[in-house]
Amino acid sequence: MSARAALTVLGIDPGTASTGYGVVSSRGSELTALCGGVIRTPAREPLERRLGAILDEVDALLDEHAPDAVAVEEIFFGRNVRTAFAVGQARGVVLGAAGRRGIACFAYTPQAVKLSVCGAGGADKQQVQRMVGVLLGLEGPPEPDHAADALAVAICHASQIDGRALGTAPEGVRAAAQNPNV
Repeated sequence: MSARAALTVLGIDPGTASTGYGVVSSRGSELTALCGGVIRTPAREPLERRLGAILDEVDALLDEHAPDAVAVEEIFFGRNVRTAFAVGQARGVVLGAAGRRGIACFAYTPQAVKLSVCGAGGADKQQVQRMVGVLLGLEGPPEPDHAADALAVAICHASQIDGRALGTAPEGVRAAAQNPNV
């Protein structure tokens, strides 16, 4: 193990119904999952309460883990602009929570995250889940997929900061860290 200090990253897969989160510690080529899960908000609640609930949970994660950085998945604009706008609001809550504490935030496109974790920007959700499990030495793929995506975002950022490829993972695993602006 490297003598380098550990880097702790909170990864976020934003959404108003389900916000995935994952905290990863990185020291050299060693990656460790500290926690992962999903913040769920009821669809019947007014948006301001849903965003408030996300803020409360993110605040608690920031307090508990004191990450060095927050990495957030960029919004993918598909056909549903309304959904993209709501996801953007959840993303803003996360950035605001980190900003109040002076924690640097970084954004990665879904393609950059997949490329970093799987070695292919077009990897499917199941492939990302499996690779996250392998890279973190978990017994199986993390569930649910929003948590796996958030852990993948954290892994992507850790690989960018360490300036290393994740190709040192167990045999047969090839995952290269790439520019997050892809």
